[in-house]
Amino acid sequence: MQQYSLRILAEKVGGTIRGNADVLVDSIAPLDKALKNQLTFISNPKFRELLRDSQAGILVVAQSDVDFCSSDSNLLIVNDPYVAYAVLAQFMDNTPKAACEIASSAVVSSTAKLGCNVSVGANAVIEDNVELGDNVVIGAGCFVGKNAKIGSNTQLWANVSIYHNVQIGNNCLIQSGAVIGSDGFGYANDRGRWIKIPQTGTVIIGDNVEIGACTCIDRGALEATVIEDNVIIDNLCQIAHNVHIGTGTAVAGGVIMAGSLKVGRYCLIGGASVLNGHMEICDKVTITGMGMVMRPITEPGIYSSGIPLQTNKQWRKTAALTLDIEKIHKRLKTLEKKLS
Repeated sequence: MQQYSLRILAEKVGGTIRGNADVLVDSIAPLDKALKNQLTFISNPKFRELLRDSQAGILVVAQSDVDFCSSDSNLLIVNDPYVAYAVLAQFMDNTPKAACEIASSAVVSSTAKLGCNVSVGANAVIEDNVELGDNVVIGAGCFVGKNAKIGSNTQLWANVSIYHNVQIGNNCLIQSGAVIGSDGFGYANDRGRWIKIPQTGTVIIGDNVEIGACTCIDRGALEATVIEDNVIIDNLCQIAHNVHIGTGTAVAGGVIMAGSLKVGRYCLIGGASVLNGHMEICDKVTITGMGMVMRPITEPGIYSSGIPLQTNKQWRKTAALTLDIEKIHKRLKTLEKKLS
């Protein structure tokens, strides 16, 4: 297992060293479980009491945490320990690639254009006129449809489906089971009979985008569904046709976005939220978990609508009051008139 010195790690994050700069670690562990061959970090002051007794070989701390550490601890002092942890976790990451080289069982069209150092896993299918940039990794069982383009350093884990004409940028990561470019939910109703509307648009995904396992991003009906740069989307999300998600937005697990929704930049969408279509959410909006967004949001801020869990007895009372709210409203209006 590869080892890393405190000196090298400090150079990586631009931190200050206190202690033995040559101490070696090979992995990262939680603060209360880290051993002498491991690095750990603290990002919440409420855990400072654990610092003095930590057995970790290296502690990543802020300057405000230093006095809580043992005098013989090896410290890497940084401005933001959590950001430093993220950078160091990437640097020390030993996760295997989804594929190495081109498997003999892979089916790669003769008209596909492959960049340098491309890997394609077992039983993957790369169709006609696909373009794969340098260092692209296509996991086992993936499907990449006709005319799709995937940028350099992007990795698809096993069993990802990329439909025809989809465009994916550089440095993206797509987890297993994701489906990009499936048909949007477009139908016309002719007196009870559903008539399918072909979805002739596509999906355009920017650079540095991550898409979680089993998430579906539908192609546009006529134009493109767009995911801008540096967007992260968790597992099991549904992004409908012609949705547009702005740069830097994060979408937690189980979120459903209806068609033609526009989400601004640097938004945070909590898990299991449902967002209506054909409307716009401005930049820098936070929607807490289980939010139901039925109207446009025009001002940055934090928005909530999910009802916190109650005991069944309490919930029954709440539900009864909710069902009577119209009667209560009318009585209140009558009383206000009398008082005035």
